[in-house]
Amino acid sequence: MPSMFDEDNYLISQLGMDLIFPNPRNASDEGLLAYGGDLRPNRLLTAYRNGIFPWYSPTDPILWWSPNPRLLLYPQNFKTTKSFARTLRSGKFTVSFDREFAEVIRYCGTVPREGQEGTWLSEEMREAYIELHTQGFAHSVEVYCDGVLVGGLYGIAMGGAFFGESMFSLVSDASKVAFRALSDVLGAKSYDFIDCQMKTDHLVRMGAMIVSRDSYLEELKEALQKPSDLGSWQHFNWEYSNGK
Repeated sequence: MPSMFDEDNYLISQLGMDLIFPNPRNASDEGLLAYGGDLRPNRLLTAYRNGIFPWYSPTDPILWWSPNPRLLLYPQNFKTTKSFARTLRSGKFTVSFDREFAEVIRYCGTVPREGQEGTWLSEEMREAYIELHTQGFAHSVEVYCDGVLVGGLYGIAMGGAFFGESMFSLVSDASKVAFRALSDVLGAKSYDFIDCQMKTDHLVRMGAMIVSRDSYLEELKEALQKPSDLGSWQHFNWEYSNGK
C-alpha cells in the first residue's frame, strides 16, 4: 500500500482496490490516515465499522479521517433548554424519518454552515449515501413547518451506533428538533451513541461529550455487537415528551 507522511511524520496510506484501512489508532490527533480509494458501499461501511469517515473537498482526493478526540452524544444526555422546550411544546414543527432522504442530503450540501465556505458534499458523495439509503443503512430525519421541509439530518446506522453526517436548518431550531427527535427514538431503541465526529460548541451545548479516540473505538466495538435496524425507518414516530 503506497503511502506518504504528514508534517508531523504520521503515515498516511494510499488506498487500493481492497477494503483494508490502516489502524486508526496510529493516526495523528487531526485524524487523517488515508487517501484515495472510492465510495463503494462496502468500503464506506467498512470505514464506519472501524471508526473512520470520508471528508474532503471536491477538488481533493478522497480523504479518510479518524480524529482524536471524538464527539459523542449519548441519547440520555441530550440537553433541552427552557426556550427550546417551549419551541418543542408549541407544535410548530412535525418530524418524519426516511421520507425525503435525497432532499435532506441536497440541502445539507447547499445550505451554508457556520465556519465553512463552500460544500464538502460532492455529487459522488451524495450518490454514495443515497445508495446506502437504498440498501437500508443510511437514514434521514425531516423537520417540517406548515408542511414545508425546513430542517433535517442524515447518517448511517449500524448495530447500536448512529454515525451522524450532516444537518441543515432553513429556520431557527429546525436542525435541533431533528437531532432531539433522533436522540429520543434511538434512546428508546437502546442505541449506545450518536457519533458526532468532531467537536462543535453547538453540539456540546446539546449534551455531546468529548471522548478519546481509543475509548470511542472500544465503545464502537461493543455497539456493533447489537443487531442493526436495517431497512426503512418510515414507520418511526416521534412526539416531544414534556417529561424530559
